[in-house]
Amino acid sequence: MAEEKNTPEVEEVAGMATKSQPALSEQQENPEKFLSDFNWHNYEEGIDPIDDEKLEEFEKLVAENFVDTLDDEVVEGTVINITDRDAIIDINAKSEGVISLNEFRYNPNLKEGDKVEVLIDVREDSTGQLILSHRKARVIKAWDRVNAAHEEGTIVNGFVKCRTKGGMIVDVFGIEAFLPGSQIDVKPIRDYDAYVNKTMEFKVVKINHEFKNVVVSHKALIEADIEEQKKEIIGQLEKGQVLEGTVKNITSYGVFVDLGGVDGLVHITDLSWSRINHPNEIVELDQKLNVVILDFDEAKTRIQLGLKQLSKHPWEALDENLKVGDKVKGKVVVIADYGAFIEVAEGVEGLIHVSEMSWSTHLRSAQDFVNVGDEVEAQILTLDREERKMSLGIKQLTPDPWTDITTKYPVGSRHSGIVRNFTNFGVFVELEEGIDGLIYISDLSWTKKIKHPSEFCNVGDKLDVVVLELDVDGRKLSLGHKQTEDNPWDKYVTEFAVGTKHTATIDEMVDKGATIEFNEDITAFVPTRHLEKEDGSKLGKGDEAEFIIIEFNKEFKRVVASHMSIHKEEEAKIVKQAAKKSQEENKPTLGDANADLQALKDRMEGK
Repeated sequence: MAEEKNTPEVEEVAGMATKSQPALSEQQENPEKFLSDFNWHNYEEGIDPIDDEKLEEFEKLVAENFVDTLDDEVVEGTVINITDRDAIIDINAKSEGVISLNEFRYNPNLKEGDKVEVLIDVREDSTGQLILSHRKARVIKAWDRVNAAHEEGTIVNGFVKCRTKGGMIVDVFGIEAFLPGSQIDVKPIRDYDAYVNKTMEFKVVKINHEFKNVVVSHKALIEADIEEQKKEIIGQLEKGQVLEGTVKNITSYGVFVDLGGVDGLVHITDLSWSRINHPNEIVELDQKLNVVILDFDEAKTRIQLGLKQLSKHPWEALDENLKVGDKVKGKVVVIADYGAFIEVAEGVEGLIHVSEMSWSTHLRSAQDFVNVGDEVEAQILTLDREERKMSLGIKQLTPDPWTDITTKYPVGSRHSGIVRNFTNFGVFVELEEGIDGLIYISDLSWTKKIKHPSEFCNVGDKLDVVVLELDVDGRKLSLGHKQTEDNPWDKYVTEFAVGTKHTATIDEMVDKGATIEFNEDITAFVPTRHLEKEDGSKLGKGDEAEFIIIEFNKEFKRVVASHMSIHKEEEAKIVKQAAKKSQEENKPTLGDANADLQALKDRMEGK
């Protein structure tokens, strides 16, 4: 058979048959290797294998176009739809999120396309939907802003919501902050309600992270502005410059005046030329007035102001014809122990020293004569216009009681007076206003031994006195009280003469003897050896016996008695001799006789 050749058509068909037949796969070529590498887990789970290149490309696209939906992360989203209840927010994640419209009540104008901050609250719910929170995001961002404002000292805006105890509640970035009442303004606030529902600038001054408390201040901003204004204003001040200001605060020591951003103090002594008790007698709060700059301190920004300096000094306006000796009327404005200040004209005062209030030389206080507010008349004693001093007197308006003292109070005359004061040596007795006399302690009593006048009388007691001496030039009166009575010792000279015998009882045993009382005036001393009885024993306290006077001294009021002399002859002789000597000493002498004759003559002549 002849060999058969393939034609071109046949070759083409054969080629097509060859192309249509599939090429052998790895499984067909090497079945054993395919089975050993086969992933039975993916096959059972129905997972289709993906090439690594495609997987890497997919992850790159996700990272570039979708956010990482981690919990508690604040991201920015876009409102893409608003329903009756919710707002649909696109945060460029695999799915959109949903936020209730209640969280946007503060923003009633929310619309599609608005950018809002949201917190990814739940990544997916049961339906695979993102749950977002705008309110939580605002709180987190608000705290970040508040902390930043506190650290950097920046100014924030806040809305005053309401009053609370001690201050106000302010909304700052959605956080409720506390504004203390003292931090609202630099001046005292009288109407807190005027600040409610207002938006103001504040400075964050304190944050308590533990209790989530924020404290803000509006006053701090004002103070910073005021400090700048102070420096600018003080730099333009000059002493003597007159400015208008407003009374900002009134204290007991002065008035603070606002000069338009800087405060000055008008001390109480610079408010009026007259004495005042409190500044509110002159000014009132919010009053506008002119003040003069007295002094200022640029370093300490202190300004001293004056109000009274704007008017002429009262001493310069005082009547030029006023002179020493003139009578003036005035009101008592101040009282001290040493005297009283009298305002005779507005801002012009004179001093009435206590010694010029009465002719009395007895030391007394000014309160005994006048009271604050009294209207008094006085005489000008000294007047110094340059030193602006004036002394006055009240007593000069009444006659000097010492002008006719010899007529009213001659030596030997008897009077009654009031005990005004004590000294160690006597008592001052006032006979009338301006007339005082002194009773020496030795002239108080004939019989009592007085160590201090207070043992005899009290201040305010009324005493009868006799004028003993009178010194008109020295304005001194010497008085006596005991001289109003007869001296009982005159009769005791006879009754208790040396040698007289008396019965008495031992009252007290004392050093070197004992004492016995014959009456309320006579207390005799008995030496120890004169206490001896006839049997040789001695008398003791309470023993009654007979005594003989062995010494009597009227001048020193000294009486000595003896019991032993009663029964011992020798001692009796001594006593008898002493009695005789005493009688001889008491005999009248020629001088005594002449004195008696002169006294008789004076009585006959009526002296």
